Order: sequence, then C-alpha cells, then structure tokens
Amino acid sequence: MIRIELDEPTLARTRIATSPLWETVTSLFLLHRNDTAPWPYTGWAQAARRVLAEDPRTAPLRVYPASRGLLPDCFTPIPATPAPTIDEELAVLRATPAATLRAQLGTLLPGAPPEWARPYLDDPAGAFGRLADGLAAYWQAAIAPWWPAMRAALDEEVLHRARALAAAGPDALLADLHERVRWERPVLTLVKQLEHSFRATDQRLLLIPLIFSRGALCCSTDHPEIVAVSYQARGAVLLADRPAGDAAPAEPAVDRLAVLVGRGRAGVLRALTRPATTAGVAATLGLAPSTVSEHLAALLAAGVVHRRRVGRRVLYGLEPAGLALVTLIGADRATASA
Repeated sequence: MIRIELDEPTLARTRIATSPLWETVTSLFLLHRNDTAPWPYTGWAQAARRVLAEDPRTAPLRVYPASRGLLPDCFTPIPATPAPTIDEELAVLRATPAATLRAQLGTLLPGAPPEWARPYLDDPAGAFGRLADGLAAYWQAAIAPWWPAMRAALDEEVLHRARALAAAGPDALLADLHERVRWERPVLTLVKQLEHSFRATDQRLLLIPLIFSRGALCCSTDHPEIVAVSYQARGAVLLADRPAGDAAPAEPAVDRLAVLVGRGRAGVLRALTRPATTAGVAATLGLAPSTVSEHLAALLAAGVVHRRRVGRRVLYGLEPAGLALVTLIGADRATASA
C-alpha cells in the first residue's frame, strides 16, 4: 500500500490532467505484466508487441520494466499543463538535468546505482535522448492510431470528474475515484504491493486518468509542489473496437457473444475474465455503475456469474458457464462476410 496523507491546502488544490507520456509508459507495464493482455487490451497488445520486437529504436524502453517499478519520477515527468501533447512531454524528458536524476535516484535507491541506471548517469543527454526517440517511435506505431478515440474518452472523463469536483468537492471525488484508490480522510491509499507512506504538505494533488492504468497505478512524489496519482479511466473498451495493428476495422464485424446476450452483457462478461467490482467493470467499459449493476443482476440470475464478498468489497467473477461463453463464443469475432 502507498498511503499519502493530504493536508487541507493540498486537498483544496486538487486538479485533473491528461498525459500521453504516462499512457505510453503504463502501456509498457501492461505488456510486461501480462503474457496475454486481458480484454479489452488483447488485440491492441498483439500489435504493440510487434512494434517492440521489430523496431530497434524501442530498445531503450526496456528500462521501464527493468526498474521493477522503482524508477525515479524524472522518467515520467508530471504534465506541465492540463492537456500536453506527447511532443511537449518528450521535450521535458529529453531535457532532464543530470542533477535531478542523481538526486531522485539517491533518494529512491541509495547505494550503488542499478545497472539500468548507469547509461543515464554516464551520459544523461544521450541516454534520455535515445529514450525519448524510442518512446516517440513506439507512440507513433502503437498508440497514435488509437489516440483520437482515447483522447475523446479521456476528455469525457476529465469533464465528468471536474463537474464532480466543482459540485461536491475533493472528498466526494476521491471517494469515488477507483476501486484501487481509497480515500479515508486525510489518507489517500493506493492499493499496490509496494509499502510506502508520506505526507503532502502545502502542495497540489494532480489526478491523471489513464486508459492503460491496468498496467500500473502510478504515484509521483518528487516534484516540490505537486503530488501526482494516476487511476483507471472509463472507456478502455474502445481498444476492443479495432483489430490489432489497424487504425480502423477493415469491415463490419459480428460479435457473436453480443448477438447471443446483448452488447452490454457481452462487455460485462468479457470484463469479468478477472474478478472485479461493479465500479471496476464500469470504469473498464465506460458505463454507469447502475447500468453495470443491471447487467450483473441478469447474469447472476442466469448462473453465468457469481459474487463473493472480500472484506468490504463485493467481487464478481465468471462461473464455468460464463467462462465457456466468453472463450467458446466471445473470444473471436467473425466478420460479416464469414
């Protein structure tokens, strides 16, 4: 668990921003942590893995999984504006001062620097330049074709959260952020394997919604004025609407599972290949929790989904019949001409 104690000035300065660079980096973690990426990332992941395997410019990107999550914040700079472009963020990365890297690395990993850090200490300008070039190449091939739809979903997410923040304040916003982000005033807890606690005093809390946040729940604390926290945005289902490697479907597709049980319930079944809460499924599919609850009630009655209480949370998962539906009927989509 990462526990962040927020004082009143920090809480009052809560803001929201998007970050193409954070999306790119967390997508790398998603690929690294899942041999077979979960739906709805499966098709996208196949194309992204080809990019990493075939484009030699992406070799420096191995530093992200090689760090095992212990990476100085300068490798994922905090967005300087509410909606920066990838080029703007990569320019900040290229210009990372050597002193910043040394200071952050010394705090995070005191003692002898790990092997992956040596090129960045020996030649910061060259190493960060190659890293930025690799990220740009990966972005162009693996993220950019999906970015217009991703950006639209993120804009909707930001608008939704900004309205909640304005109408009900930061307490209500944080309490309903995500199942892996828990708010019990004054402590914001991120559900991670890493154990760490700190206090944010007279700073600013920056929330960064990410389509690829299932790859990693990120927290940036090295900035003197800003604490940044990512969370899973709604709308990840958009990645399932396009075949691997293509910017748009070549021809209409027939979703056999949707034909059988309906599009909404088909999406819920696919989302439950890993147990999740109602809020978690809603975030993945970009649906209202009440809509997901209706679908879950019907699927429970049909005996294809079960529910289990784990502490204060209720997790839903697939019964054998539900798993059979997803794997035998819903795993592939037949084209309309088939």
